[in-house]
Amino acid sequence: MPSPEIGAGMKRRQFLSVLGGAVAAWPIAVRAQQPDRVRRIAVVMGVADNADGQARFAALKNGLKTLGWLDGVNVRFDVHYTAGVIDMARVAASEVIALAPDIIVANTNTVTMALKQQTRAIPIVFVQVQDPINSGIVESVAHPGGNITGFTSADFSFSAKLVEVLKEIAPRVVRLAILRDSSDPSGMAQVGVVQAAATSFGMELTPVDIRDADTIERGISSFARQANGGLIVPATPFSTVHLETIIAVAARNKLPAIYPFRYFANSGGLISYGTDNLDLWQRSASYVDRILKGEKPADLPVQAPTKYELVINVKTAKALGLTVPPTLLTRADEVIE
Repeated sequence: MPSPEIGAGMKRRQFLSVLGGAVAAWPIAVRAQQPDRVRRIAVVMGVADNADGQARFAALKNGLKTLGWLDGVNVRFDVHYTAGVIDMARVAASEVIALAPDIIVANTNTVTMALKQQTRAIPIVFVQVQDPINSGIVESVAHPGGNITGFTSADFSFSAKLVEVLKEIAPRVVRLAILRDSSDPSGMAQVGVVQAAATSFGMELTPVDIRDADTIERGISSFARQANGGLIVPATPFSTVHLETIIAVAARNKLPAIYPFRYFANSGGLISYGTDNLDLWQRSASYVDRILKGEKPADLPVQAPTKYELVINVKTAKALGLTVPPTLLTRADEVIE
C-alpha cells in the first residue's frame, strides 16, 4: 500500500498535468473563436465628410463594437464620402471594389446603385435607401436576392406627412415649393407624392430644380417673391450637402420650410420630421455582423425604420412670425428654444 506522501504526490502530479493540458489547450480554443484575419469593411457615404457624416459612421462603429468587432483589432474600415455627387459615387464604388473588402456598407440610393452596377459578389448592406424595390436594388423586402440587403429610410409616401406638418405650423401657406434634383431618381419620385398631398390641402405645388448653390439661391428666392409660400426639402444627398445654403436662403426670404432630418432643425431650419438616421446606422451593424459570420445578404430581409423624430426650432418660428401650436409642441421629440 503506497504511503500517504506518495499518494498525495501522485494526486498533485495528476492535477498539474491536467491543468497544464488545459492551459495549453486554452489559447487554441480562444483562437478558434476569433476571426482568422482582420476583416475589411468599406463604408461609402452619400454625404460630405462633415459632422453629420462622421456621426453616422460613429453609430455604425459603436453598433459593431457591442457585437465584438473592434477597429484595428479584428476589423479595419475604409471610409469614402461622395458629397451627394453621382460621379463621385461611381468613382468611390470603383475604388472600394478594387480594395476587395469583405463587406460594403452603402449610404443612399445613388451610392448603392453605383456599387450594384460594379459588383454582384461583394456583400453590401445599405442604409437610408428609399423604395429599394422600385429603385431596382432588391427583388423583394422579404427575399432581397443577390448580394444586397439593408435598412430603408422613410418610404416616399411619408413625404405627404411633411406637407401636413408644414400646414400645421404655417397655416397660411397656400403655395408650396419642393426642391427637385433631376439627377436623383429618389428625389424625383417624392415630387409626385407631395403633389397629391398638396392638392388635398388646396395648395399649388411648384418644383424648384436645383443643381448647385447658385440654383438654390435663384430658385427659392424667385418662388418666395409671391406671398404665402412654403418649402418642402426632400431627403436627398444633395439637400444634406447644401443644408446651410438652403436654410439661409429660406430664412432670408421669410419662407417657412420643413426638412427631412433632425440636423436641419439643429442648424436653424424651422422644423424637421423624418427617420432617426443614427438609429438606422446603429442597427445596420447587426447585418454586418451576421454576414461576416457567414450569413448571406439574400437571406436577410430588408428592414424599415422604427424611429422617427419631430424637431421644432422655436427661435426660427419666432423670426418667421409663426406661433407653434401647442398640439405640435407636445408631439415634438425636441424643441429648440
